[in-house]
Amino acid sequence: MNQRLGFGVFLAPHHPIGEHPTLQLQRDLELAEWLDELHYDEFWVGEHHSAGWETIASPEMFLVAAAERTKRIKLGTGVVSIPYHHPFNVAQRIVMLDHLSHGRAMLGVGPGALPSDAVMLGIDPMTQRDRMDEGLGVILRLLTTDEPFSYKGSWFELNNAALQIRPLQEKIPVAVASTISPSGMKTAGKYGAGVLSVASYSEEGLMALPTQWNFGETSAKEHGNTIDRANWRIVMPFHLAESKEQAMREVAAGLQKWQNEYIVGILGTPNRPTFPDGYEAAKRMSEYGGAIFGTPEDALERIARLQKLSGGFGTILSFAHDWATRPQMMRSYELLARYVMPRCQGLIAPIEASAARVTANKAELMEKAGGAILKAIRDYNAVHPRQK
Repeated sequence: MNQRLGFGVFLAPHHPIGEHPTLQLQRDLELAEWLDELHYDEFWVGEHHSAGWETIASPEMFLVAAAERTKRIKLGTGVVSIPYHHPFNVAQRIVMLDHLSHGRAMLGVGPGALPSDAVMLGIDPMTQRDRMDEGLGVILRLLTTDEPFSYKGSWFELNNAALQIRPLQEKIPVAVASTISPSGMKTAGKYGAGVLSVASYSEEGLMALPTQWNFGETSAKEHGNTIDRANWRIVMPFHLAESKEQAMREVAAGLQKWQNEYIVGILGTPNRPTFPDGYEAAKRMSEYGGAIFGTPEDALERIARLQKLSGGFGTILSFAHDWATRPQMMRSYELLARYVMPRCQGLIAPIEASAARVTANKAELMEKAGGAILKAIRDYNAVHPRQK
């Protein structure tokens, strides 16, 4: 793939219980500012309503606040759970975000990740994927057509409906969440949308990557659409430091807490054991490729390996976490921006090539420079002869 690799952050968020929620939200907004300053391309924010660790209930509201603090970074819902909302409202809110962010909105959608959310809202989890598919079709129609239309669906209806404000962008980027099953990829293919692979850091998710894109392409052909790997975003935990050992030591305690208290303790995720030792867990994740812990050079090598494994994707999203201290995490984002992003985006190669060309010809160039100086001295003396 030759296109420039995009970089972003995926904020679920995953925050340990115990911190003041207002301060937590402010820290997340400060993260958006820092990423904008570091020239990250995208910032995605999720929607959750239960379980304690993921406390942003409205990504659109959060992202409007982020839009006021940032200038260039694109802002995406990662993701809006369509079955929880009337599709008209989803379309209307993303259009509002697009205008209030001056054309930086992205719409990420999914069926809903937490069964506790669905049950609390009286939704049968078995219906969520079908509802998401149906709702997305209507949302896209609302965003792209001017004429009012009516629709009577399985769980909502529209009567002569049209958006009164069109998106600011000609076309708002849309991405469908995909985990391990083919469902998300097939939906993305059906509608010609992008993909957010949000489970790539699990062993099952990594093993599924080589075959995932085929599901999307097959579905796209069946529905007369096309999909582009440039619109495939893969989520991966990062933590960079001065050495690989330091990076793993810094995340060890937080990684163990996240796995044991949230993933296993609260969610009860199947086939996910508790971590008896955080450092060993970090080491194992790094070894099988489920996280990128180490130096910028380690990150470059892992990204290249991930591109080869998947067959190619357009953007890599750093999974936002609280595994290290805040200064350590902010430093990690900075290292990624300063030393990894420019390598992957072709910004360093021409600088190195220029340095190499000068190095190869330095003797000749310095000789010419010295000759020019001597000539200037001779010319001056010819015009201004010395007084005896």
